[in-house]
Amino acid sequence: MLNGHKIVVVMPAYNAARTLRRTYDEVMAQGIVDLVIIVDDASRDDTAAIARTLPHTQVEVHPMNRGYGGNQKTCYRLALAAGADIVVMIHPDYQYTPQLLPAMASLVASGLYPCVLASRILGGGALRGGMPLWKYISNRLLTLVENFLLGAKLSEYHTGYRAFARRLLERLPLEKNSDDFVFDNQILAQVLWLDCPIGEVTCPAKYMPEASSINFRRSVRYGFGCLVTALEYRWAKIRGSGRLFPERHRL
Repeated sequence: MLNGHKIVVVMPAYNAARTLRRTYDEVMAQGIVDLVIIVDDASRDDTAAIARTLPHTQVEVHPMNRGYGGNQKTCYRLALAAGADIVVMIHPDYQYTPQLLPAMASLVASGLYPCVLASRILGGGALRGGMPLWKYISNRLLTLVENFLLGAKLSEYHTGYRAFARRLLERLPLEKNSDDFVFDNQILAQVLWLDCPIGEVTCPAKYMPEASSINFRRSVRYGFGCLVTALEYRWAKIRGSGRLFPERHRL
């Protein structure tokens, strides 16, 4: 608990056996997490077996791979069903430090931000942590275009470390989103559509051999998906509604 708020951490996992326990241990060391939900997306390693040995953990295993976005849909559905007041999503590959959990959850619990992102760009943590230069440049260019089309000023849209208030998640039409990696981008566009402020905190990052990453081809596909989402948002603003966006209302 944090100020009376139930904190649930969700981990969308795929072939994360080598880093899952280390990530989990550091998550629980923060002393505020009530439950960890691990959704294994039909991994080919021992991810599910390791997850089932961890205390204070709920484990769900997809019999077939549903994709990164499909995994997150299950994560958030289970977290809300478990009574979470604040949901924090962190990848189990130990790329992001769980030590930011108290800060991120506090910003949500205080009511300042219903959504908080851990940014690898703020403070220069991405390059220091070993992000490949081509990924860094792509991230910056894509973020620049997205900020223009979405009318926002975020430092990055592509982090896998996020905190959400329950009341926000309940309003988002998550099932309309992609089951692929562009889910991450679509959910932020939906948050902005609801005129909700998004907070950011500086996050160091580690790029290790065991950390998850998508290849160049899938990165290009993801980039085009982000641009399509931003254009859909801009068109929906003109029309007043769109495929991914509900009737506009404030939380």
